[in-house]
Amino acid sequence: MSINANFVNNVVIVGGGTAGWMTAAALSHKFGNTGTQITLVESAEIGTVGVGEATLPHIRFFNAAMGIDETDLMARTQATFKLGIEFCGWGKEGESYIHPFGDYGEPHNGIAFHHLWTQQRLAGNAKRICEYSLPVMMAEANRYAMPDADPNALLSTFGYAYQFDASLYAAHLSQLSQKRGVKRVEGKITHAKRSADTGRISAVVLENGAQVEGDLFVDCSGFRGLLIEQELKTGYEDWSHYLPCNRALAVPCEPSGPIGPYTRATARKAGWQWRIPLQHRIGNGHVYCSDYISDDEAAAILIDNLEGPAIAEPRPLFFKTGRRNKLWNGNVVSIGLSGGFLEPLESTSIHLIQQGITALVELFPTQDSMEEDAAEYNAMMRLEFDRVRDFLVLHYVANQREGEKFWDDMRRMEWPASLKEKVAAFVHSGIIPSYDVGAFLPPSWLAVFVGQNIVPQAYDPRLDHLDSAAIASSMEERRRQIADAVNTLPVHMDFVRGHCPGAMVAEMVAEKIPSL
Repeated sequence: MSINANFVNNVVIVGGGTAGWMTAAALSHKFGNTGTQITLVESAEIGTVGVGEATLPHIRFFNAAMGIDETDLMARTQATFKLGIEFCGWGKEGESYIHPFGDYGEPHNGIAFHHLWTQQRLAGNAKRICEYSLPVMMAEANRYAMPDADPNALLSTFGYAYQFDASLYAAHLSQLSQKRGVKRVEGKITHAKRSADTGRISAVVLENGAQVEGDLFVDCSGFRGLLIEQELKTGYEDWSHYLPCNRALAVPCEPSGPIGPYTRATARKAGWQWRIPLQHRIGNGHVYCSDYISDDEAAAILIDNLEGPAIAEPRPLFFKTGRRNKLWNGNVVSIGLSGGFLEPLESTSIHLIQQGITALVELFPTQDSMEEDAAEYNAMMRLEFDRVRDFLVLHYVANQREGEKFWDDMRRMEWPASLKEKVAAFVHSGIIPSYDVGAFLPPSWLAVFVGQNIVPQAYDPRLDHLDSAAIASSMEERRRQIADAVNTLPVHMDFVRGHCPGAMVAEMVAEKIPSL
């Protein structure tokens, strides 16, 4: 195919890992047969951060678009199913709730279910709101089955994501991308060359002196921001005043408890601890703010709260929450940690990578449209980051933990104005934000609001003209239907070992060893 000077004929991805190989897989799938050359430069000597082992349901659609077989992928990555996230101690000490991937109840006469629940709650009649959520009750019971394709079926009212080994996921995408023509170049980048005419990056230079030229560069170099920051000095919007946690320790351990279909986030003295159950191990980490706790104490808290023996040394991560002033600057697009970081409280790391890739594919430029496409991309990604930020901050400012300086300070912080508006609308009128763009739909906001004891003081006034007893009866029937359905489902790991067993679980099946 002939080269067109106005086309982006050469794309260079700087860095591998999850972000780099997700980008390579998507671009090679979309543009691999158009004559566009895609090159990924990475060094085996440079490690990747490797966060993001828990995901959001959006990743299923990304994988499907790549033509990736889900069952095969889950087996390759030692994956388990994920129905949501359990938050322990984020309201009051000893309380917990699950943020599910699915709906609560059913609407009535076009009125959202949470208004029905609020009316019944104010009358003293409602049960826990989670009892009206199928995925919550499945998670609590450690049960799982695939959603029903019939939209009218009860088992169609939830979604799911994966808990997987991110390094194995990246390796699988690497193989897939290279089969589709992506060229992998091994080497460390020392610097970049820029065009004297346009100021754009024209090539990256490796330690051995080799140059890799490109029209468009995708910076997936992690926190270093090799091109977007070190070369272009794009700048960073620091969100530490909203999300002050700045360090994490990550360590895998052997499983000893149930491998359930959900991730757990447990509040600790100056941050929180994650638990991500995979088929072959449990991923654990302690996210904390170094202003309130020492690294040694943070490590002790993590190790003391592992359910089984650690199978590696704790690995430290250092970060500053926020995002680049521009995620697309000139002819450089930053995707992944190079573009920004929001702590992994709601498993948004891989989601933000996916959103960045999706927007790039939609706005894939020509040489002449680069500036206009960059402006649109930056507006889209700023909105995505800002809305995820608000959702994460909500968890912190809504805490009711007493006597811990970190949590007291988080509760007293100045909220983002956009978050203040959301909470006020929900408390005063039961209104939940609903966006066309954003990772979290109304059920997600409802889960955190109610789970952390933010409840509406009013409901949709149209309910006062309907039969309250009939509404209560309908709600109770739904609750019973959910409970009955959950009791018929298989245990989560029994389903996994029959559907997508990884190597270790497959051996357990062959030897008829009971799963956890």
